[in-house]
Order: sequence, then C-alpha cells, then structure tokens
Amino acid sequence: MFIRHMPIEEESRRFKQIREELNLTQAAFAEQLGINVTTADIERGRTRIPGQVVKELLKLHHINPLWLFGESPQKYLRIGEPVMSPKIITVDNSGKENIILVSAKAAAGYPHNIGDANWFESLPAFSIPLPEFRNASFRGFQVDGDSMTPVLQSDEWIVGKAVEGWDTIKNNRMYVVVTAESILVKKIQKDDKSTILNLISINPEYNPILVDRSEVREIWQVHSKLTFDMDTNSNTVSLFNLHQEMKELKEEVRRLVK
Repeated sequence: MFIRHMPIEEESRRFKQIREELNLTQAAFAEQLGINVTTADIERGRTRIPGQVVKELLKLHHINPLWLFGESPQKYLRIGEPVMSPKIITVDNSGKENIILVSAKAAAGYPHNIGDANWFESLPAFSIPLPEFRNASFRGFQVDGDSMTPVLQSDEWIVGKAVEGWDTIKNNRMYVVVTAESILVKKIQKDDKSTILNLISINPEYNPILVDRSEVREIWQVHSKLTFDMDTNSNTVSLFNLHQEMKELKEEVRRLVK
C-alpha cells in the first residue's frame, strides 16, 4: 500500500471529531479509551494517538485506523465485512492524490493486481483542480460494452468516487463494482437483511447479476463522466424539431382565435 504522511494536526482533528460526534467530554472519552489522563494533548497535536487507543476506537466505535491516519476515505470498519476502500493510491509531487485511469484493456488485469503498487505505477494518472474532486479518492474507468446505454456509451470514461462503507450505498445509483474476476458498471439494488447485491443494467437486454458482498473488492460511486463524442445526438434533434413544431402550432392557434 502507498503510505502518505498526514500532519499530526489532521490526525488530532479527526480524533477530536470522533469525540464530539459521540458527545463526550475529554475526560469521559479518556476514561472510555482507558487513558490515564485527558485527551487534550492528543487533540492539541502534542502527542500521537497511542496504539491502544487506536485498538479501542476500532473495537468500540468501528473507527477504521487507516481513516484515522489519512490513508483511507472509509471512516467506519465493521469487523467481518470486506473493506471496499482503495487498496492502492498514488500522489503527485505536491502530495495530492491522483486520479488513476483504468482503460478497458487494463481492466482485465485490475482485479488481479488490486494490491500491487508496481502495477498501478504503470497506469496513467492526473488530477482535476475543481472542488468537486476534493476530500475523497477518485478513479477513472473506461466503459466497455453497451449494458448501460443510453446513459453510458462504450469507450467513454467515468470517474468513480470511493464509497466509505456499505451503509453509504444507495439503491438505484450507478457504481463501479470490482470483484475478484471483473469490473462491472451497474446500478445497485440491495437489501439490508441480505448480503446479496443485485446489479442492474440500464439496457434491458442484459439480465441482472447477483453478487455476494464477500466477492466485492472495491466499490466506486459513479461521480462524473468524460466523453469525446460531441456529435449531435439524433434524439436531441428530434426533440428540438418537436419543440419547434409545437411552438408553431401554438402560434397558429393564437391567430385562429383572433
């Protein structure tokens, strides 16, 4: 895994954020975590978070240690559930996280190299200096096939945003689902009482795919897309013509009424 160094100030801020979300005083939080003194020194950035505290935060509140130290966007980690956050990330010269691009050709090897940092270094990467692409991990995937037409066309690029956990997955939203064998772009339907995910294509010619959570390696919510085909769509032309005809018809009715 690629390790980023996070300033102690950010580590302290996240620690304080947890306490405030639990609505605990510094003294009460320290007692809960088994610390002899208050948590003030940690929150002020005077000391690093002790390993025993990290263990207690995971056990008591399901806090992901990787999130605590800035190495994962997934805040909560429930024991027994697979981790869906990115296994590998890369950063640019300034320390900002890149958007790695996975082409249709590279997609075949992606699931098998999901933890191989050397393999990821061979993929192209870039960053987008827009607020919509901050404070999360993003990854680009090239669409292959027509299962999601007309929303997504083959060879277009989608940018996926890493999800924080199963609870954040919304029904009927589009996601990139990475299993041990493939990368699928589908709408997800889930039942909180079941571990089965129903993966739905927009193109009705494709049947749903059932996947168990245990088979999932990563999930990325479809955040945006890049397209290079700017030719006027025939459907758009038809709708424009229909609008013009309706406008002319209204004008004709007005004249007749007069």
